Amino acid sequence: MVATLKLPIVAINFKAYPTAYGQRGLDIARWADSVYREYGGNVRVIVAPPATELKAIVESVEIDVFAQHVDPVNLGARTGYIPLEIVKECGVRGSIINHSEHRLRVNEVAFLTKKARALGLTTLVCADTPEVGAALSILKPDMVAVEPPELIGTGIAVSKARPEVVTNSIRDVVILTGAGISSGKDVEAAIKLGTSGVLVASAVMKAKDPKSVLKDMVEHAYRAWEEAVREAL
Repeated sequence: MVATLKLPIVAINFKAYPTAYGQRGLDIARWADSVYREYGGNVRVIVAPPATELKAIVESVEIDVFAQHVDPVNLGARTGYIPLEIVKECGVRGSIINHSEHRLRVNEVAFLTKKARALGLTTLVCADTPEVGAALSILKPDMVAVEPPELIGTGIAVSKARPEVVTNSIRDVVILTGAGISSGKDVEAAIKLGTSGVLVASAVMKAKDPKSVLKDMVEHAYRAWEEAVREAL
């Protein structure tokens, strides 16, 4: 049974794929927005484009826009760094923190989660195991995404290859699962195993028809949520 009746979440990390920026990135964000509206806002859809695209996408969609990464620094002489204040000024509602492709130290994650709370921004902290996720949950992030690095980009869904990663995930924060999620069925399975949703990337960003993939994922997330609501009545 689904562990929570909160709205399911489909978060899309654009990474730095060729489709992540310019008109193509904007199109994908708008398609995600249209699918969100098609399902009446009953699935929370989040997009995380590159830093260069944040402002343009924020101004073009209703859905939540997150930064892919922020640096654990304050404003000042920080050439090349991205403090939280800068992405907030772009209009984002949160940020991914500690993705497996951009790891941070625990003290840096702590700095960012505390500062994000003070700024009114949502934090989506990534972990490679449920145990790491449990440890990071002490920092009180808004969401934790459990993503085994060996499955990222493989198309092998974590809910199929390693369901214990989902079922063993901690419960005191919103839990997402990622790595290998490639279809709506993977999304539905992950939610039914006990998570609140998924963090995906290549399945959307490398798809021939990203809009269809987005619709499939959101539809199955909504289906899992509807079933949970019926069971709770």
